[in-house]
Order: sequence, then C-alpha cells, then structure tokens
Amino acid sequence: MSSTGRDREQNRFSARVNRYARVGTNMGGIAAKLAGQRLFGMEVDNERQAAELAAALGGLKGPLMKVAQLLSTIPDAIPPEYATELSKLQSAAPPMGWPFVKRRMIAELGAGWQKKFESFDREPAAAASLGQVHKARHPDGGLLACKLQYPDMASAVEADLQQLSMLFSLHRRMRPAIDTREIAKEIGERVREELDYVREARHIAAYSQILADEPRIRVPDVFPDLSSGRLLTMRWLEGKPLLTYKEHGLEDRNRIAEVMFRAWWHPFSHFGIIHGDPHLGNYTVYEDDGSPRGINLLDYGCIRVFPSSFVSGVVDLYRGLLEDDQERVVGAYERWGFKGLTKELIEILNIWARFIYGPLLTDRTRAIAEGVSPAQYGRKEAFRVHQALKEKGPVTIPREFVFMDRAAIGLGGVFLHLRAEMNFYRLFNEQIDNFEETRVADRQLATLRAASLDGFAPRA
Repeated sequence: MSSTGRDREQNRFSARVNRYARVGTNMGGIAAKLAGQRLFGMEVDNERQAAELAAALGGLKGPLMKVAQLLSTIPDAIPPEYATELSKLQSAAPPMGWPFVKRRMIAELGAGWQKKFESFDREPAAAASLGQVHKARHPDGGLLACKLQYPDMASAVEADLQQLSMLFSLHRRMRPAIDTREIAKEIGERVREELDYVREARHIAAYSQILADEPRIRVPDVFPDLSSGRLLTMRWLEGKPLLTYKEHGLEDRNRIAEVMFRAWWHPFSHFGIIHGDPHLGNYTVYEDDGSPRGINLLDYGCIRVFPSSFVSGVVDLYRGLLEDDQERVVGAYERWGFKGLTKELIEILNIWARFIYGPLLTDRTRAIAEGVSPAQYGRKEAFRVHQALKEKGPVTIPREFVFMDRAAIGLGGVFLHLRAEMNFYRLFNEQIDNFEETRVADRQLATLRAASLDGFAPRA
C-alpha cells in the first residue's frame, strides 16, 4: 500500500473527530440562538431551526444518523420538523478500501487469514450500519457473508451518543411533551450492543432456535472459526431485495407480508424477543420455481429482549382495546411503567395505541393503512399525540417502548411498500392464542441459555 493510501485511511478517524468538533460548535450556536429567542419571547421557527440542525449534523455518517431516523417514529422524541430533515441524511459511512480491509482482516484472523478462504471479494457486497459485508467462499465451496466492522467504531459510537445527548438537551429547551432521558439510556445500550459481533452471533443462535419450525424464514449459519468480536462470518443467503416484488401480483406480495408478520410477531409473542430494526435492507426474499417462498433474515445486531410482563402488557392492551375494557387498558400501561396516569393522559396514549393496534382490531381483510405513503406512516397520529401531550406533559416513556415502537412502525412500512391486503386480526390472534406469561418467561430463559445469552435475560 502506498504511503498516500495509508495516510488517507489512517486520517479518516481524525477527520471524523474534527467534524464532531465542528458539529458541537454549530449545535452550541443553535442552542444559544434558541435560548435567546425563548428569553425574549420570540416565536421559534422550528422548520428553520431543523434545517440548521440538519446542516450541522450533515457531515456525520455514522450510527447517529440511524438513531436520529429511529427517533422520528416516536411522538415528540424530537420535533416533527427535525424528523423530516434528519430522515434526509445519509446513514452509511464510506467503504473501506482493499488495503485497509486486508489490515482489518489480519487484526481479526491473523496474518494467514486469506488461506482460510477459497476466495474473498475485494469490493464490499453491502454496507452495514457499523461496517461492510464482503462475499467470500469457504474451502468447502459454500458462499459466505463476512461482516467486517469499521475501525475505531467504539469511539465513533461514543462520540455519536454525545451528539445525541446534545440533540436531546437542545430539544428539552423547547418544552417538550416527552421526557427523553429513558429513551437516551435505551438507545445507548442498544447501539453499544451492536458493536459486539460475538453477541450478534449468539442472537443468531437464539433466532435459529426460535424459528427452527418455520421453513419460510431462513436464519444464516455462523462460522465461529472465521469470526471475532468485530468480524462475523455467516453462510451467504441468496435472495432478492424485498422491493423487487412491489409490482408483483397481490398473492406474491401477501405471501411475503405474511411471512414478515410471523418473523416479527412470533418471536415476540412466544419468547419476548424482537428484531428491533425492520429496515428493508435487513431482509431478502428467496424464491422457488420463480415465485417468492420466504425471507432471509440477515441482520441481528439490534435484538431487544423484553420481560415477559411487558409482553403480557402488549396482549392486555390489545384485548382491552378490542373489548373496550378500560380497566385492562390502564393495567397494561401501568405494567409497562407509566407513572401518574390520569384519564386525560390515558386518552392521549390510546390515540397512539389505536393507531398501532388498528389493523389488528377488525376481523377483515384490509391494507395496513389507506392513502398513506411508507415515509408518512404514523406521522399524523404522532402529531396528534404531540399536540395533546403538550398540554399534559412532559410524560416519561418507558425505555422498552423505543425499539418496540420503531419495529412496529418499520413493519407497517414494509406492508405499505408491498401494498399487502391481509386479515391482520387473524394473523395476530394466531400468535397470542393460549398466551401465558409464565410460558413466555420459561421459553425465553431456555432459549437465551442455549444461545449463551442467559446473562442478558431481563428482569420481570
């Protein structure tokens, strides 16, 4: 490698640190201006402030962008104008060049790493949130997906979380309807977990067990001898992007959507575990005789394990809304950890609950939403909640909500992209038939232990 190329690679992180310094200065300026406007009673132009914030953050292409886009699904976690601007920002870092990839592979597998593969593609096949994926071939002839983490990502994540903290601090000056402190803790824990590829390999082991009886959902095999804390080598699962099927007939689109529904709701309702990032890029569709037959579930960095009591609250809230049982609805919110519930606050929370549960409450075939684009899914309801909570807030959202909400919105977006028309009521009731909280807890513990994740079981 030439000295110029080496310097370019080595300078990437220092350049990133300099960008953070500029971002911090820019955000500090925005905060000062906002404080001045509040002090003198001036009207704050959220759209203009959002554009300035996006410009300040625009040089960052790491985990913060993924987090900011996640926040756009939570009512009033950040202002809706901010959500719109942040959703436009890129989330992918620039790819590592081949000389740098070789150095990273030596660091993970040793100097003779290339002898462990029959072949290893120089160009990345895909980008991951914290790294990139290279296609390779095992000595046995099988194709592999090697997910290699970018260098210095632990430092980059901590820097990103500092910027996120600044964003939340800025928002708190706007008299928000939601207290974001628990949200910040949850995001910090989950994003840090994504750095650990040993943990992700254990997530894959758990999902292999959870979905062992579901042939329509493929989970990759992991190769421990070709993996490390920052390199995850899996069997390559051949498939096509989900959006390839947008223009297929309704039968094909519904088949994919039904499998997606099961891939998300079955692990949650039976094991208290969810795939917390239902991004379109985390799935591909595999075919049989030219027709879609099922999905490949590709990314396991963002997996959330819930106490069985939280799962029970989800079921209770659904049944309370279905049967108009107010006592059951209130009990569900209390089990989730909402404090100081009043009649007015419950009515506001129910706006969001009826939106999330809406397609599951009527026994008929329907679309997930009518006349709504995937990008706008949930925005109108979030605005209504935002406006109502402004008068009653701030309310503290239990931390478990962050990825549960993100996943539900993301899954709904998938159904919108596919224009699926299904009986969501029946699909959901199949998953909660004979639900028992203790059985969920027992299944979860057994699965986590088998995957060497038992130390991560949540408290009930």
